Amino acid sequence: MSSRMSLLTATAVAAAAMALAGCSQTTGLSGPSGVANASGSLSPRVALRHAQGDTAARSWMSPAAKKSDLLYLDDQTGDVYVYSYPKGVLMGTLTGLPEPQGECVDKKGDVFFTTFASYEILEYAHGGTSPINTLSNPGEYMEGCSVDPTTGNLAAIDFEPSGGGGGGGVAIYADATGSPTVISDSNLYLGYQIGYDNKGNIFVDGVDSSRNFEFAELPKGSSSFTEITLGVSITTAGGVQWDGKYVTVGDAKNGNIYQTNGAGGQVEGTTSLNDSDGIFQYFIAGRKVIGPNVYSANVGIWKYPKGGDPTKTLSGFTDPFGAAISRAKK
Repeated sequence: MSSRMSLLTATAVAAAAMALAGCSQTTGLSGPSGVANASGSLSPRVALRHAQGDTAARSWMSPAAKKSDLLYLDDQTGDVYVYSYPKGVLMGTLTGLPEPQGECVDKKGDVFFTTFASYEILEYAHGGTSPINTLSNPGEYMEGCSVDPTTGNLAAIDFEPSGGGGGGGVAIYADATGSPTVISDSNLYLGYQIGYDNKGNIFVDGVDSSRNFEFAELPKGSSSFTEITLGVSITTAGGVQWDGKYVTVGDAKNGNIYQTNGAGGQVEGTTSLNDSDGIFQYFIAGRKVIGPNVYSANVGIWKYPKGGDPTKTLSGFTDPFGAAISRAKK
């Protein structure tokens, strides 16, 4: 479990987990424990190893994966489970990632994972089983990441330096390659999530040194952040993502996703997700939103922006945190 979780008291985590365990419901899709793999992709012995959570098992992927839209769900224990989307067939598992935290995807369908324990970002091709590139950010624990739709640049948010003491910043990799340009926000003590909008502006959230919620914009081409005051109170910083119309900001405590006008901080709408206390990162895909829940160890899928009860739930995870959908080349 990441350093992020250590900021919450053990009592609060245990209470939340117990409460959600009693009310969670699984429908539709099979989680990793179900091993609902594509036909012929696993031998019975290897399937059993995956079902038992054997992280020593090799990464695998169904031959059909490259032609399918894929939902990637990472578990902080080191595995990433890959499903066809929206059918929900388990198409593969990526193993041995050092505590994956954030996920993002580019226009090609390549998926990037920030690894909290190794200060790296691993890039996988759509349906691939081995990294095709590794980006380094030495000495920085990273959480969320996002790809600029206007340039292909990749930005990852620093949770804090490995030595502690706070100081969240943003590491920007031009064209998702090479060494990063790091831009710090003096008001951001711990960085949580990050998202580009459709114009290449970066939005981040986290907390200040007093653990109060912080939300800020790094305008495209700028080297300094602009702090944003939202029209709502957020208890626990959650996801940040452009939904096609609005910059969205999540509250991981109350399960709300707020649609905002970005730099102005005005809230234009609210999506309330039931059974979602513990979603620190979500992924919006058109009329759906996918939310990994670290407390209940489930992954919910809701209608967006309607919210309400999840339409489907995946179970069998240990510590799910990130989600992303990669589209197949047509």
